[in-house]
Amino acid sequence: MDGWKKVRRALLSVTDKTGLVEFARKLAAQDVDLISTGGTARVLREAGLKVRDISDLTGFPEMLDGRVKTLHPKVHGGILYIRDNAEHKAAVEAHGIEPIDMVVVNLYAFEATAAKPGVTVGHLIENIDIGGPSMVRSAAKNFEDVAVVTAAADYAALAEELDAHNGALSRETRWRLAKQAFATTAAYDTAIANTLERIASPEAEAAVDLGDPLKAEFPAALRINYPLAMPLRYGENPHQKAALYSNGSGTGIAGAKQLQGKELSYNNLVDLDACWELAQDFEEPMVAIIKHTNPCGAARAETVVEAYRKALSTDPVSAFGSVIGINRVVDGEAAEEIAKLFVEAIAAPGFTDEAKERFAAKKNLRLVEVTPATAGRVMRQVSGGMLLQDADTGRVTAGELKVATKRAPTDDELTSLLFAWKVCKHVKSNAIVYARDNQTVGVGAGQMSRVDAAKFGAMKAILPMTGCVAASDAFFPFPDGLETVVSAGATAVIQPGGSVRDAEVIEAADRLGIAMVFTGMRHFKH
Repeated sequence: MDGWKKVRRALLSVTDKTGLVEFARKLAAQDVDLISTGGTARVLREAGLKVRDISDLTGFPEMLDGRVKTLHPKVHGGILYIRDNAEHKAAVEAHGIEPIDMVVVNLYAFEATAAKPGVTVGHLIENIDIGGPSMVRSAAKNFEDVAVVTAAADYAALAEELDAHNGALSRETRWRLAKQAFATTAAYDTAIANTLERIASPEAEAAVDLGDPLKAEFPAALRINYPLAMPLRYGENPHQKAALYSNGSGTGIAGAKQLQGKELSYNNLVDLDACWELAQDFEEPMVAIIKHTNPCGAARAETVVEAYRKALSTDPVSAFGSVIGINRVVDGEAAEEIAKLFVEAIAAPGFTDEAKERFAAKKNLRLVEVTPATAGRVMRQVSGGMLLQDADTGRVTAGELKVATKRAPTDDELTSLLFAWKVCKHVKSNAIVYARDNQTVGVGAGQMSRVDAAKFGAMKAILPMTGCVAASDAFFPFPDGLETVVSAGATAVIQPGGSVRDAEVIEAADRLGIAMVFTGMRHFKH
């Protein structure tokens, strides 16, 4: 059969023994000669399988504490030689090299080792696999004659193909396995390089200290390896193709578990990330209602249902077709209330059985269960390159605020100011957020002028504006922006400060009788 190659001899050397014995039995049933190393050979023998040690093939014992097992011409010659090449065939026959038709290898669990508390640099270095990647690359390079198996998930399908075709595998299968193999070694080397780059000292007995990812130096090269999580129907628009890739941690929106609803779209995922991140900035029960990545309502309260009602009251019109982020498990009462509105998707750390039952009637509603992710660095593509920055984890406390005006904010104003400031961080610049009683009152997002942002936020307000506070993501360059928020009803303002005209803005605030505090921190969001 054209393109089909029979497997007569297989070399098995795996760290992850999942499914190994069952697969080896399938190979043995096809009269495949099994060769193995160390612990893998022991597991196979204990299962009653006939196995040859690698040392029988090479004529050399495993040596140097197992560092050298398979790095030998009789291994790599048997893998790499081209069967239809007369010179290759003469060379292997002259040196007594036996052909190896299948290599079953998965690599030392380097990342798992690096994640162990207290692991030493020396132990980490010893868990850098050398022979495994070498065999994988050799076998993948010679895919025309050799099958390379790097994932236990492939065992069942391969066994079925071998059974159906008298112990042979197709060229198509070998090519698929080869591509997967090169992706495996690329990911492995990326993990090693990224980890070692963050270790300051190579002292063997020193505990590995990867440090805070936000305090690490920026890498000399940006190495990214995110496996495909799922293809998407399309991107931001139907004429754009799209897919989701995940870092494999199972956290954040990329690692979320979808419990029900239509498949997630590109825009769903972007909005889910925006509302989830906003909700996660609060310790109390918090609900963020997002439309096109901007909050059209956000509130915190003692219960999820109360927070939702307050968030919805900010702008119930814009909330139609929104995406909602919640930082608590959603209960039945909250689900009953949310289900009254048409919502595209909801992200939360969990949903009670009662909530799931209530949402089940809305079959298209996407429910995603999210595990919080550790803050890291944020990537953004630009033409010809990539931008990398720390995630915006900056926060300010009441004690860190600088009162810039003659009047200090009241306790109620201060609470509202800090709430508005947290929400403002998640609004596209230029941003003005009006708030009162732990809920947004009006949101002015993404305007080219800060004055326009102030006007737009007030214009969108449905709730009474009198006695609210206002947050600005960056300083007021002129008094007119401040005057606009005060005319809308704000009695206190929070802003970064730092303008060359701060004195003029402060003078205007004092003239208008409001309180104003400076954070010393800007929250642009582009």
